[in-house]
Amino acid sequence: MPSRRPLRSPVAVTAVTCAALATGLLGAPQPAAASGVRIHDIQGTTRISPLAGERVTGVPGIVTAIRASGSARGFWVQDPHPDDDPATSEAIFVFTGKETPDVAVGDSVTVTGKVTEYYPGGKDAGLQSVTELTGADWDVLASGLPLPTPVKLNAASIPARYAPSAGGGSIESLPLRPRSYALDRFESLEGMRVSVTDAPVVGPTNTHRELWVTAQPDHHRTARGGTLYSSYGDPNPGRIKVTSLTPPAAGSGTADPQPFPVADVGQRLAGTTTGPLDYDNYGGYTIQATQLGTVTGRSPAPETTRKQRADELAVATYNVENLSPKTSQAKFDRLASALVRRLAAPDVVALEEVQDDDGPTDDGVVTAGVTLRKLTDAVKAAGGPAYEWRQIDPVDGQDGGQPGGNIRVAFLFNPERVAFKDIAGGDATTPVRVLADHGKATLSASPGRIAPDDPAWRDSRKPLVGQFSFRNRPGSRVFVVADHFNSKGGDQGLDSRFQPPARTSETQRTAQARLVNTFVKSLLATDPKADVVVAGDLNDYQFSPALKTLTQGGVLTDLVNRLPLPERYGYVYNGNSQVLDHMLTSRHLTRPDYDIVHINAEYADQASDHDPQVLRIRP
Repeated sequence: MPSRRPLRSPVAVTAVTCAALATGLLGAPQPAAASGVRIHDIQGTTRISPLAGERVTGVPGIVTAIRASGSARGFWVQDPHPDDDPATSEAIFVFTGKETPDVAVGDSVTVTGKVTEYYPGGKDAGLQSVTELTGADWDVLASGLPLPTPVKLNAASIPARYAPSAGGGSIESLPLRPRSYALDRFESLEGMRVSVTDAPVVGPTNTHRELWVTAQPDHHRTARGGTLYSSYGDPNPGRIKVTSLTPPAAGSGTADPQPFPVADVGQRLAGTTTGPLDYDNYGGYTIQATQLGTVTGRSPAPETTRKQRADELAVATYNVENLSPKTSQAKFDRLASALVRRLAAPDVVALEEVQDDDGPTDDGVVTAGVTLRKLTDAVKAAGGPAYEWRQIDPVDGQDGGQPGGNIRVAFLFNPERVAFKDIAGGDATTPVRVLADHGKATLSASPGRIAPDDPAWRDSRKPLVGQFSFRNRPGSRVFVVADHFNSKGGDQGLDSRFQPPARTSETQRTAQARLVNTFVKSLLATDPKADVVVAGDLNDYQFSPALKTLTQGGVLTDLVNRLPLPERYGYVYNGNSQVLDHMLTSRHLTRPDYDIVHINAEYADQASDHDPQVLRIRP
């Protein structure tokens, strides 16, 4: 059991003594049996401690921060006597489990414990480890000492290159090169006090009291203040997560923590944010803030797209994030208001993540009529059109997503502007085929599913194809393919100990893209002038193998690539503004007008974690 033992050698803590201890001019008293091992000896010059598995005694340092809640309690201790090697961290976390450590910030301590390497999420998750002392006890030698000066994280201190390469293998044994790679720089500061000043917010506050900032304010900025992820080669090294170690408000009589800053992308964490540099499995390197900056600046205004003209057909895609009748009415109302006011009531909407009528309850229900009725009723209440819908119920438990939810893609359409061509025969397991119809293409079933029995769709949503006609152009045929490719679950993180990280999930997405590409090719082989729109959450980037496969042969154009570079995003993850949702068009649609409507992803308060997209075409 961890313990705080009585002070062995009391010292009078004066202002001069405090200053001397903090600067290393005066050594803190140490027990006679001290091993002589210091924290930089434990941390070493690679990611794995050279003393891993050994028990060390009398390791000196100053307590800089305490984690006093949760199941991973403990404290950070930093050595006021740094060595001259920039690769060796001068701080370490002392893990005390569920017990709150009996130390105070500013205590001078010597710690005895076992050196361990903790892998957040488990070693199989592929992440880096955190060097810790476990099974520890300690002596408190003095109190009230000033803390070591934090290392400033900024464009000058963080290298432009992100990580060394090990050909996909582990980088753990590689010597740290903190002047060459951002991940090495962060690792060389593991546990140490760091700070950011006037940092732009690039990832909004989430429900876990976290947000993301960038310490490289001029690197790959989006049009609205985020950080753009535009290639595998540059994951944006300046991103860093901020969370808080702030205890509950004094005298509040509640266990609720003090308010964490609520910030949107485009705002700024003004002043100085300081704390030990930690690492976890939900974002990697993190400032566990003991001092938080103040949110300043205005949030960027939510966007509104223009209304389609009389001769334009508007098609949208919107991931509504696990929508079911169990979702709050407020979310339905917000989604409906956005469809009507922000998206100008598109004529056709491809929806993703529509759950069945009892949501995540796993009892065999697969229908989604109640879910879709609740959404379309909310649209009408918001002053929008009387949307109709088409979809196909999946086989229970076969399409992935939240267990029991049976998510699927679905179409909404405005019958005053478009007609849906209903062709019987579509079901969960029957593949849709392209047929010739007097020189034009038609479908064997509408709506229909693309190759639903192919292994590429295992535990994933099957694409839904629908045939529409634009009422302002009699005889027109527009084929819309709604997609939701498999997730990135199982991929190694950008901050993985394996570099470059493996993206194992993209194999399935690439196979899915090939099936959709083949289907579109069959439409165009039957009618080279066929108007085809492929839309949805493809869970991949515009530069990914999946998107290259989907557009292979020039049969489809990914419209995100026609936007100015700083506008190519609709999703924010770990501080990276990126593309997961896409709209693509066939060759005959020569002048599409395309817009990503930023109303969700950049905001702490969001109806979905995805921004919707709108495309206007002239069939």
